[in-house]
Amino acid sequence: MVNVMPACAEEAAQRRWLAGDHHVHSIYSARYEADPEHPERVPESVIGGDSSHTILQNIQMARRFGLDWMVATDHGGPGHSALNHDRAWPDVVAARKAVPDMVLFYGMEFDVPGGEHASLILPTDAAERAMLRDIESRFGKREAFPADPTRNTKPQMIAALRYMAGLQHPPVLIGNHPSRTATGHGEWGLHTPAEYLAWQNAAPNVVIGMEGAPGHQAARPEAGADKAHSSRGLYGGFPTMGGFDQMVARLGGAWDALLGKGMHWTITANSDSHGHWREGGADFWPGEYSRTWVFAERNAPDILDGLRNGRVFVTTGNLVDRLDVTAAVGPRPSRAAAMGETLMVHKGDELTITIRFRPAPPHHAAGQVPKVDHVDLIAGGASGVEGDRNRSTRLVKRFTSRDFRADGDSLIVSHRMKVLEGITYLRIRGTNTPQGEPEPDFVGEDPWRDLWFYSNPIYFAQK
Repeated sequence: MVNVMPACAEEAAQRRWLAGDHHVHSIYSARYEADPEHPERVPESVIGGDSSHTILQNIQMARRFGLDWMVATDHGGPGHSALNHDRAWPDVVAARKAVPDMVLFYGMEFDVPGGEHASLILPTDAAERAMLRDIESRFGKREAFPADPTRNTKPQMIAALRYMAGLQHPPVLIGNHPSRTATGHGEWGLHTPAEYLAWQNAAPNVVIGMEGAPGHQAARPEAGADKAHSSRGLYGGFPTMGGFDQMVARLGGAWDALLGKGMHWTITANSDSHGHWREGGADFWPGEYSRTWVFAERNAPDILDGLRNGRVFVTTGNLVDRLDVTAAVGPRPSRAAAMGETLMVHKGDELTITIRFRPAPPHHAAGQVPKVDHVDLIAGGASGVEGDRNRSTRLVKRFTSRDFRADGDSLIVSHRMKVLEGITYLRIRGTNTPQGEPEPDFVGEDPWRDLWFYSNPIYFAQK
């Protein structure tokens, strides 16, 4: 999407890692009740039908758990665009005034034509209220009553994305819970990697990536609950792996295949908060368990810029609260790049990869003190892409505590490697477990004992 060299020192000095959540529900994720005596009438929207949390409550809890930014994302139904416009928007304005030290975006969990859901994040400007009503009323698949089958097709989603891309100030869109409808390992449901590729080709300034770690991580087995509603992420077909979607967690899998095809494809993490687990729900509060970290100035435009340009890493369980990855050419680098950036290299150049991470002090929300067991350096290219697999993706180096070097409150590891022909990206992951590869999650698993962090890629272009 965007090829840039590192920002100048003055600009970079104004940026820092900001934690956020782009998928949070409120009372405006309504339930809809038809009038049995007048079925021709538009069903009544019942506020609080799918979540009892107010927008103000959500942002207050997000701040309590250490977030810097949040997106209000309610999904739709018949006439929901008017509900968003008339009732949710004033609550967003009020929450911004009540909690001014948080950046609160206005958006929605867009009801994807021909699919499931995506987080839609609007730029914060004078047009945002009207923009969301316009997009949802035109393209939300559940907006019309009676239901209109022509609104619920995959070509209609492409039309929606092209419309968004043509706006003066386009929104950002992130695919939610990509494999939740998958029927097995690599057997996709409503969304395939090829579909995501088509999304980004249609609107490269809008579509930035997908949830790597979906929400609903606090799901617990309850008497009478089916497999989906007892599993992390509510994934009933094929489980999450270390809390991450199989598209991301599988080395050389769908994410690596998309990267190998030349996509700049960013992964995120979020709560998908509807109901807290202490209230009988399946969720954590925003920031309580999962976080999307964006390297940005503390303002809405630069946070969106960070998302668009892949200056992002993700964590579960607050395993780390800082992750800096750089790739530099030569011992005295004249060329270097960080997450989301592209580095020009030649075959045979020597790269120095530096990974700096900070274990988050002093403990996470469950009262435990997690410890990083190992960190993996992963690289891939385009030569091994076959469908939804990338056979060129490989584990370059695994670092354990013996390799970690203390530097203030952070730990550092570094690695030198020759630029191999065909390399197009590298990425980082780490965990508190001894697992070599993320294992499929099981019903009843304690999510606090299975924590991971993932960087987004550094990209390479070879002359």
